[in-house]
Amino acid sequence: MAMREAEPGDPRHPSPRPSPPGFVGREAELAALGTALDNGPAVVLIEGEAGIGKSRLVGEYLVSAAGRRSRSLVATCPHFREPYTLGPIVEAVRQATDRVADLPLSDLAGALRPLFPEWADELPAAPEPLGDVRASRHRLFRALLELLGNLDLAVLVVEDVHWADDATLELLLFLVARQSPPFSVVVTYRPEDVPVGSLLLRLTSRLPSTTTRLRLPVGPLDVSQTALLVSSMLDAEHVSQTFAGFLHQRTAGIPLVVEESVRLLRDRADLTRVGGEWVRRRLDEIDVPPTVRDSVLERVARIGPHGQVVLRAAAVLAEPSDEATVTAVSALTPAEALDGLTEALGSGLLRENNRWLVSFRHALASRAVYEAIPAPQRRGMHLRAGLSLEDRPQPPVARLAYHFREAGRTAEWCRYAELAADLALESSDEATTAALLHDLLTKAELPARTVVRLVMKVPFGAFAGRDRHADVVDALRTVLAGGTLPPADEAVVRFRLGCVLFVTEDYEASRAELERAIPQLTHDPVKAARAMAFLAYPQGVTAPAETHLAWLRRASEMRASMSPADQLILTVDTASVRLMLGEEAGWEDAARLPADAESPVLRQELVRGQLNVGTEAVMWGRYAEATRRLTGSLQLAERHQYLRYRGWILATRLQLDWFLGEWSGLAERIDLLVDDEDLDPAARNKALLVRTSLQAAAGTLARDDDELLAASHTLGVADVGMSPAAVLARSWLLDGRVAEVLTLTGEALGIVAHRGVWIWATDLVPVRMDALITAERTGEAADLVAAYADGLRGRDAPAPLASLALCRAILLEARGDRQGAVAAYDHAAAAWQALPRPYDALLTRERQANCLIAAGQPEVGLALLAEVCRDLAGLRAHADAARTAELLRAHAVDERHDVRRGRRGYGDQLSPRELEVVRLVVTGRTNREIAQALSRSPRTVAAQLNSAMRKLGVSSRTAVAVSALESGVLTDPPIL
Repeated sequence: MAMREAEPGDPRHPSPRPSPPGFVGREAELAALGTALDNGPAVVLIEGEAGIGKSRLVGEYLVSAAGRRSRSLVATCPHFREPYTLGPIVEAVRQATDRVADLPLSDLAGALRPLFPEWADELPAAPEPLGDVRASRHRLFRALLELLGNLDLAVLVVEDVHWADDATLELLLFLVARQSPPFSVVVTYRPEDVPVGSLLLRLTSRLPSTTTRLRLPVGPLDVSQTALLVSSMLDAEHVSQTFAGFLHQRTAGIPLVVEESVRLLRDRADLTRVGGEWVRRRLDEIDVPPTVRDSVLERVARIGPHGQVVLRAAAVLAEPSDEATVTAVSALTPAEALDGLTEALGSGLLRENNRWLVSFRHALASRAVYEAIPAPQRRGMHLRAGLSLEDRPQPPVARLAYHFREAGRTAEWCRYAELAADLALESSDEATTAALLHDLLTKAELPARTVVRLVMKVPFGAFAGRDRHADVVDALRTVLAGGTLPPADEAVVRFRLGCVLFVTEDYEASRAELERAIPQLTHDPVKAARAMAFLAYPQGVTAPAETHLAWLRRASEMRASMSPADQLILTVDTASVRLMLGEEAGWEDAARLPADAESPVLRQELVRGQLNVGTEAVMWGRYAEATRRLTGSLQLAERHQYLRYRGWILATRLQLDWFLGEWSGLAERIDLLVDDEDLDPAARNKALLVRTSLQAAAGTLARDDDELLAASHTLGVADVGMSPAAVLARSWLLDGRVAEVLTLTGEALGIVAHRGVWIWATDLVPVRMDALITAERTGEAADLVAAYADGLRGRDAPAPLASLALCRAILLEARGDRQGAVAAYDHAAAAWQALPRPYDALLTRERQANCLIAAGQPEVGLALLAEVCRDLAGLRAHADAARTAELLRAHAVDERHDVRRGRRGYGDQLSPRELEVVRLVVTGRTNREIAQALSRSPRTVAAQLNSAMRKLGVSSRTAVAVSALESGVLTDPPIL
């Protein structure tokens, strides 16, 4: 259609009222969506920026023939400041059915009561509380799945998932991960608005192979498609490419912006029909705002005052609302409100759904109107919204909290936010509970007594990151600084503050608050005992073990005043702390733990107790006990769905299997566990540490020192006897970084010695012994062995005692008593094997073999070394097997054959390979540099250097160089 210039606003030829836009430029996406859903079950992610047409695409499918044949449910995530638990799904279900009495629901549906209080008379009785939030959430999801299944759904659509609460995202993950999903799931979202770390990013990561997956990006329209869209709004008449290009340039081809621009042109009378055709002013005289916000606000300004007030009321409500509620919020008379509502609907900014509820056609328009409302007027509208919604039979407490918050009515905000938090917790939604209460504690000026009540409800474990913890710490300290709390309430606040500070790893401050709280908790002996038990745990602080045990004794003195349930919790803490601190009496406490309990809370405590005892049994080297406890803990956790502890149990089991030499499939199990994004970071570090050790033994280690050091700080030396510091020290020692090894192990063992808990040192002491002897500090090595023996006296700790036996053998060899060392290595290897720890037993046998060779018994030593080589290969410790094989070859022995049929070894003479290493040591090169020069592994170089040291009768790299030069063994010049 040719368009000529004309004067706008001609009353004889009014501007056209644009029609709703047609469906343009999305035919390929619609076909792909239909194919995926027709071949369901499917998971479809539709992504694109605001106003791009995601919802329109879904809507077109739902009204198509295929869509009408399949029952669908559409949920929309609202842009509320505080989301409410599973709100989008709950509201969608309420739209789908107003009663459930006729549905064949099982007793599991009783878990839905917190979500649907209006159906209390129709739902089964509420099930027994589980005591574990993740387990309760899992049960709630199963109940929702049963309800949705009974609605005969084929497609569940969830719009604007970038605004979804965590519970809704977890439900979606639960639905799509099932092997036989009962229906397809379609979600729409804006990629740019997805929070960092959102669960949405995992929605298609673990789909069953039978589920179709489709990601549909929706992009802007091109110029031709823009022309078609404009034409569809103007009675399908042709639009020139010039005008279409102009609009495309100003709107970037975003359909919503195109639509709003066309409507604005009409409102301005920039489109006029003259002589049977639509015309417009010259393009250079038309100003089209580049954003929806500006277009919307200009359109709002062009309608009447009653219509503008209605639009503001709808924006404040921010959800589909009935006429009465809109009228109440607008403060218009019914006649004025009806007039304004008619005008607002006629403008195209508002729409009415099939339940006669009105809302903005698009959230962007709603937000633009809302942000333009003057603050005093906005507060008044929020207050009217709150007062109106209060009168409903089932008041929407989360929305009431939001409206009263924005109205500045603190008392009402607090009341409804607390109710919303309680309901969220009933639904096992800790994230929403924490968000609501955090907002109150940090932004509302609450009475001190109210703070005391609220702070005891906060599930601090649901806070992500440290900022929210820090906010609550500031709020609690502010209340305490006010000095208005009675002593009992002050003690409760300090108790809670101490717990939060512990979580944020501010251990000294935590200790100070808990110690100040205890004298004032005489009215609550249970909290007092919990605070004392908290102080008994050795994490973070550097107090000696006796300090922690003293707190534990004080807590135990209050046992008589406790209920049986609280006594059981104290028994768990007592067993855990005593065993962690190396006290034999902890095993007596552990024996008092029952196999099961009736209460879900106590069952959860038993899972914790069995896990802690199993973890400490690994540290002590009581592997049969560890296996039994970890197996029992896992069975309890899985039977009762205490999922919080499952990852910890599995990570500890990985460590146990590493020690036991059960390495087949271990790497795959590690990968499976660490890929679980719900896994606690410290539990993940445990698993990664096992992976590091496995890779080091296999010769595939690629982990950075910084990562191991970070893990060392995270786990600490008290972690099941396999400190990251020890793993890192072994790696450094092979590279000849003796000084760094001494520094690292010295710091760790300094903590051990100060605290007097030597069972933590199983892996640290041997590697420090090697470093001390290499540095010619044999006297310090002897002192270390004596302190280690004294620290383990009276303890039945097989793993530390095997480590002690190894250290004694190392010391004997360093002192030149090779025959005594051979016997001591034999004893240590037998102790390791008895645990069993076959890998450590083999490494000890390797030391014994080298000692035999150096002691003048090469045939016996080489035979033992060949046996060790074969067993290391069988264990898949390929790096260690390669090192021993190279040593055998250095002695002219084929590790594949019996040494007695091989050629004679070199005895006390340096082998050719050892000579090569010594030549490079003389040049000052490190083990790693030597390994690169000779194309050998650093472990092999270290072993050959150690063998050369023994033969030369020296114990340091410097002495090797001096001895080699003085003795004349280096007949050839060194390799430079």
